[in-house]
Amino acid sequence: MNSGDRLLLLFLTATGIAGLGIALYLTVVHYSTLPLACSSSGIVDCERVLSSPYGMIGATSVPTSMAGIVWFVVSIGITAAGFRSNALAWRLLHLIWAGFGLATVLYLVYVEIDRLGAICAWCTVVHLLVLATLLAALYRWQLRPRERSRQ
Repeated sequence: MNSGDRLLLLFLTATGIAGLGIALYLTVVHYSTLPLACSSSGIVDCERVLSSPYGMIGATSVPTSMAGIVWFVVSIGITAAGFRSNALAWRLLHLIWAGFGLATVLYLVYVEIDRLGAICAWCTVVHLLVLATLLAALYRWQLRPRERSRQ
């Protein structure tokens, strides 16, 4: 593993841990009486976003932040596998996983802006972390070891 690849894996680990931390915080706030550290008026209104029907997974009482926990845990796991193996499959899996995450983020941003008319600051940070993960995974894929051409 070269130093550039190691640096990308460290970056992916950091984005995963940061995203996991925020998702855990939002989940704890959901299930407790702790106050949400975010604006609750104007365009940035975390409470309106998180307490909306879109703040839950389907028709359940499970907050969408739980899906964020799962997404970041899987992303961290793929990154850990990347530290152990330079196999192209792990690079491709991370790129696909990050693409899935970005597609979800685009839907959630649409919901925030169009359906709710409010933006959650915590969610926006998580969305940016998913985007950063995708960009790093894409760059890591482009740096993949190439087969030497046979002459």
